[in-house]
Amino acid sequence: MKTIRRAALLGVLAIAWLVGSVSLPAVQEGAAIARPVLTPAQMEDFLLHAPIVKTKAAGKGVTDSKRVTLSDGRITHDAHLQTVDIHMSVYEPVTGPKELNFIDSYRYNIAAYRLARLLGLDEVPVTVERRVDGTPAAVDWWIDDVQMDENERFKKQGNSGLSTRGAAQIHIWRVFSALIEDTDANGGNLQWTRDGKMWMVDHTRAFRLDTKVKDPKPLQRCERGLLEAMRRLTIETVTREVGTSLTKFEIEALIARRDEIVKLFEGMIAKRGEGAILYALAQP
Repeated sequence: MKTIRRAALLGVLAIAWLVGSVSLPAVQEGAAIARPVLTPAQMEDFLLHAPIVKTKAAGKGVTDSKRVTLSDGRITHDAHLQTVDIHMSVYEPVTGPKELNFIDSYRYNIAAYRLARLLGLDEVPVTVERRVDGTPAAVDWWIDDVQMDENERFKKQGNSGLSTRGAAQIHIWRVFSALIEDTDANGGNLQWTRDGKMWMVDHTRAFRLDTKVKDPKPLQRCERGLLEAMRRLTIETVTREVGTSLTKFEIEALIARRDEIVKLFEGMIAKRGEGAILYALAQP
């Protein structure tokens, strides 16, 4: 999908890294800033090893996540830290049906990032597993220059306010959320930066053991490269990529949902044609 473009970009960023060090102040709320010139691998290394110099509440969500500032002497940048790891035999929310074998876990953020990488998607922020004060945690790159989340955007603009590229990104979110069965896929976990890029965050309630897609109705179109990447998924490739962030049973359920999603789109293509169902994400 974006392999050639991404490879070229990473090459440029790697050169920028070699030319000189990068100093990035902690992000100020609402401030317009330049993107950090780091490759995903360099971001991972920074998130894994840079000391945490400041911690505060993240401000949203119910998992007591933290916004932390990391600095290694050359780079200073914020990250989102989650340690939630709740397991319940029965979970009864205030609204909605009860859920058996409920899990709300930091490790699913790590799995979502690694699976997105395997699918060729760059809409999930770089995330690593790191022990913080002796507790395992998901630490992900704080998204710079966020303008609004999807709830805020929809309240201001509605469906008519989405650009063609914005709508195409929403379809990616719907397919990815169905694939990982994110039971908390809501507008607050979909963020837009000022350059019009969509970011999918907070997947701690994903990767359920259901082998069927609960609600296939939102799956109306699919990015062409994403469909091809889903077809190539195997238990072996997913296992290698996600490591211990998913169990064997979670991976098997993921592959079963993949089969259903691919079959769904293939049926839609047979009826309506590729042009009505598949598209290539336009460049920004």
